[in-house]
Amino acid sequence: MDRAIGVIDSGVGGLTVANELLRQLPNERLIYVGDTLRCPYGPRNAQEVLTFTWEMVEFLLTKNIKMLVVACNTATAFALESLQEKLTIPVIGVIQPGARAAINVTKNNQVGVIGTEGTINSQAYVQALKQIKEEIQVQSLACPLFVPMVERGILNGEEAEEIVASTLQVFKTTQIDTLILGCTHYPLIKDTIQSTLGNKIHVISSSEETARETSLILEMNGLLQIEPATYKHEFYTTGDIDHFQKMTERIFNRTWIDRDLIRFWHVKL
Repeated sequence: MDRAIGVIDSGVGGLTVANELLRQLPNERLIYVGDTLRCPYGPRNAQEVLTFTWEMVEFLLTKNIKMLVVACNTATAFALESLQEKLTIPVIGVIQPGARAAINVTKNNQVGVIGTEGTINSQAYVQALKQIKEEIQVQSLACPLFVPMVERGILNGEEAEEIVASTLQVFKTTQIDTLILGCTHYPLIKDTIQSTLGNKIHVISSSEETARETSLILEMNGLLQIEPATYKHEFYTTGDIDHFQKMTERIFNRTWIDRDLIRFWHVKL
């Protein structure tokens, strides 16, 4: 049996990471869990996030996964260290890859970070950025309206534009030249964010970098799938399965993903 890569998120946002994993690692099999019933994680306290994250992980461990990708910034901020300490399989989050990408792009060392309240309050991105480059100046902003908007499927149009514009008003007079989307839900509204901020600010999504790092870790540990996986991908949600499936298909709107290879399930954690 082909051992799968496990991917967890608070909802549908992590599907942007899963999408990139499937693009960069087409031979791999994914098992995804989105906790849409209890989303968003951002306003929750650290202990709640830790508990919910471990519930998803314990479910995935029953599937004999070979690696875990924490495709949620809030869960990465609060649970990554615990997961890496206690699990015997490789574990990767989305914060370090995003920070490294921003460092490579910025020209003036002025970087903005937007995320959930939990991620921003944890200072995880500030620490990650300054650990790589101490002179980096970071401007952080919590955007509590973004995740509920994305979970409802509002990704563009007048309502999305108004919410994004009013939320990101502070960046209109900023000196930042790079903005990290510090939540995996945000790439789904990346075009709206980019049009609001203008082309002078480079918008960074950690999905591509996370997938690249996943590939490297698999290769280093001798876990890379050489032949195409023979089992279907499994996508689980704790909430409404019809909405979850529609959002998945909307995000995976690429010809290189065979929808017949994805099975959708409801799970109770």
